[in-house]
Amino acid sequence: MPKLFKDGAIAEDRWPADHIKTLEQWLALPGKAGTAVQLEHDQPPAPLLEHLHAIQLVVIQFTTFMDGRGFSYARELRERGYTGELRAAGNFLPDQLHYLQRCGFDSFEFDDEIRLEDIIAYLNAFNEHYQAASDEPEPLFRLRI
Repeated sequence: MPKLFKDGAIAEDRWPADHIKTLEQWLALPGKAGTAVQLEHDQPPAPLLEHLHAIQLVVIQFTTFMDGRGFSYARELRERGYTGELRAAGNFLPDQLHYLQRCGFDSFEFDDEIRLEDIIAYLNAFNEHYQAASDEPEPLFRLRI
């Protein structure tokens, strides 16, 4: 069973694998409401943009921890108004969790063995950020008094 960390805690995945559609399967669906779709590392989210209000889950697959496109896809989805669950899945490093969260991911599905209890430490590695991001739209210098 895949290991899932969602909204700050270890969680059961409420989405059976056969309910999460590939982009091609999702595009063929007549109705998009309440759906879940998985984007591969080389599939930009452009086809989803006009249906963001209807999609409940977007999974972005990472095939290698060195490919940063998933970070960009997540940020684009959040900046365009996506408010549903955004899941990083596959091959990424625990050290990247904090940055994945800053880009807008709120759940993580791991291919590799990891102690899920250790994830909170990775997610809370930093308490201040200079840059603006999906999770904190104001840069630090604007917050100064």
